[in-house]
Amino acid sequence: MTVSDGLSVVRTLAKLAGLAERHERLYVRWSRGPEVDLARVSSTDELTGLSLPGLSANPLSVEDWWRGRPVQLWVARRLFDYSHLPHEKGPGVRPWVLQGRERGRGPDNEPLVADVRPMCWIDPQVIDEARTAVERLENPWGPLRRTGR
Repeated sequence: MTVSDGLSVVRTLAKLAGLAERHERLYVRWSRGPEVDLARVSSTDELTGLSLPGLSANPLSVEDWWRGRPVQLWVARRLFDYSHLPHEKGPGVRPWVLQGRERGRGPDNEPLVADVRPMCWIDPQVIDEARTAVERLENPWGPLRRTGR
């Protein structure tokens, strides 16, 4: 890892998987970063405009049903599933890892995280590694993405 904007940067999928193995309650958030997010520690429901009781994030914690499969592949899928967000949310949006406590669920059943502790940024090359890992699988898969009207 290297340091950027006071926060370290994870530069490989293997290192990110290692973090997921060593730490509990890790999440990935796609945003303009902790400095912006921690000013309000709340996400907004885009449909209703309601303020949500925590930051919308995606868990990195490996589920029991994964049953000993490679953590690196688990993490790759978690990143790949939401890799469309920087394009949809605009300039400056990038993934970062945080540790926190779930306060509820958002409208898409995503965890809403409070008591946030920023851990690190995720380098774009890690997203490329995740895409490659997922594309190597036999079954076709694409990012979770909603289409507009």
